[in-house]
Amino acid sequence: MATASVTSSTAGRLLGNLRLPLSILAFLGLALGVLGIDQFVNAMTLGAIYALVALGYTMVYGIIELINFAHGDVFMVGSFVAMFISSSLLGNEGAITNVPMLAASVLILFALTISVMALLGALIERLAYRPLRRAPKLAPLITAIGVSFILQNVIQFFFGPTIVTVPQLVPIEWSIQVSGSRVPLLNLFVIATSVILMVALQLFISRTRTGRAMRTTSMDRDASSLMGVDINRTIMITFLIGSGLAGAAGVVHGLYYGNTTFGLGFQSGLKAFTAAVLGGIGNTAGAALGGFLIAFVEVGASAFGYGRWGGAIVFSLLVIFLVFRPTGLLGSHTGDRA
Repeated sequence: MATASVTSSTAGRLLGNLRLPLSILAFLGLALGVLGIDQFVNAMTLGAIYALVALGYTMVYGIIELINFAHGDVFMVGSFVAMFISSSLLGNEGAITNVPMLAASVLILFALTISVMALLGALIERLAYRPLRRAPKLAPLITAIGVSFILQNVIQFFFGPTIVTVPQLVPIEWSIQVSGSRVPLLNLFVIATSVILMVALQLFISRTRTGRAMRTTSMDRDASSLMGVDINRTIMITFLIGSGLAGAAGVVHGLYYGNTTFGLGFQSGLKAFTAAVLGGIGNTAGAALGGFLIAFVEVGASAFGYGRWGGAIVFSLLVIFLVFRPTGLLGSHTGDRA
């Protein structure tokens, strides 16, 4: 009897662990069947960008309970930094057909953009948010909105209010055939890059000493400080990583769309924040899942002729989640902190 009970319990846990992956696979299979390969790949590409931006929102909220509304504009600045590095520093004007040169240019572009944006995120945390660490929660929230406007106006001052062209380094004609449909390699590159960065983030959080410090700080900041965790350093690293990921999102956005504008951060940031809430604010895997979910909703609406209603459907979904499941898909209620 005891052996049967243990076996049943083990099977139950295994089934519980597999429930989410199986649900995701079922959803992807259904989406592929309904949308077709072309729109499915478009949704995955858009979701990859949303997911990278959403990770920054959820990381910051998880560790200091701040809704960093400036994060969307950090993503926007990242797209302009990538444009400047690619066109002015590297001298790129368009697609690069030489594979080794393309790989080198893309690696340099990612490395420099992520580094610059990580430093910008750390600077914002040090100057704008750290002095308000013990202030009422409304103060850093208003400060975040102020930082957002500052970033928008700085970019508008230097680059103007018009749409700016970004060199698309990966040739858009490069593609593979899948079941009779043409799938651009650029889309696959964006998806693969985002997935690699998300997996790397999960491994960093779960398997490194700094990642453990981030997790303990998110649970109880005061107790973590008593146990020897450097709270200021941990929070700064969180901003550094989140802003670096936003910079990476800015790179892939420019490579995919071929343009950027100073108003990019508001709409994209709002949708990425919605993704973080849908997935479970404070949960990195949930934020990524929410990003892909929103992208499938938007692309699905466009595919069926309701593209202008895509935003309304997304935010209606947000309201439904806030009413019936406020913790999101993967979030859990932890109660208010003292």
